[in-house]
Amino acid sequence: MFKNLTVGRALVYAALLLMAIYYLLPLYVMLTTSFKSLDDIREGNMLALPQLWQGGAWSKAWAEACTGVECNGMQGFFWNSIKMTLPAVAISTLLGAVNGYVVSMWRFRGSDALFTMLLVGCFIPFQVVLLPMAQLLGLLGLANTTAGLVLVHVVYGTAFTTLFFRNFYITVPDELVKAARIDGAGFWTIFFRILLPISGPIFVVCVIWQFTQIWNDFLFGVVFASGESQPITVALNNLVNTSTGVKEYNVDMAAAIIAALPTLFVYMVAGRYFVRGLTAGAVKG
Repeated sequence: MFKNLTVGRALVYAALLLMAIYYLLPLYVMLTTSFKSLDDIREGNMLALPQLWQGGAWSKAWAEACTGVECNGMQGFFWNSIKMTLPAVAISTLLGAVNGYVVSMWRFRGSDALFTMLLVGCFIPFQVVLLPMAQLLGLLGLANTTAGLVLVHVVYGTAFTTLFFRNFYITVPDELVKAARIDGAGFWTIFFRILLPISGPIFVVCVIWQFTQIWNDFLFGVVFASGESQPITVALNNLVNTSTGVKEYNVDMAAAIIAALPTLFVYMVAGRYFVRGLTAGAVKG
């Protein structure tokens, strides 16, 4: 196994191993702390394994932990995030696919200017849109609701998904679309029967990107939601910063891992397709 191992390659492996340990160490501390008792946390070493593995902190974080004045755990906020993230990801991804298709293959007067504005929209800081978005949600009657959060994330995320799909569809040969038009295919026929079947890689990229951005968002959640409509990131902040009672670090760590589980799951299942989808063209993916 080590027959062909050179000094240079060994140094590379050692550097990679150190980086892996560096990035995984916080996760190790969170996991082990979540299974420790409070006495074990106070008296033991932060990096030591639990003397007695206990799962009580996980059940308390899920169903009983106090987030502010309510003590119903993270479960309600977890499902709020699910109800917010899934439709926002689906709608913004589909809108981005249609927009990317239009600006790459059905150009019209002003389409380049429209695409430029969408590009600018990708880099507008969150703080800039807070006030106009709050006014819009108020006018629509969606303030402090999960539906309002879905709308916010769809509006903000569509610029990114449009950029991804446009860059993917621009690599589709024009001859393919022209041939379809000559055969009588229209706007939606070309989209559904020619482009969508080859769009798998870029759909995976958009889903991973949007899911991560929306699930982990805190600013929009704390500004545009309140009470029972808040996402899990806001609840986690409230739980960690609760100043009443004994500070339970094991419950805090269990709650943090619960909040991170969906994004970890998405990356473990589809993470390897992310870079592959970003670099793949429509005719070489």
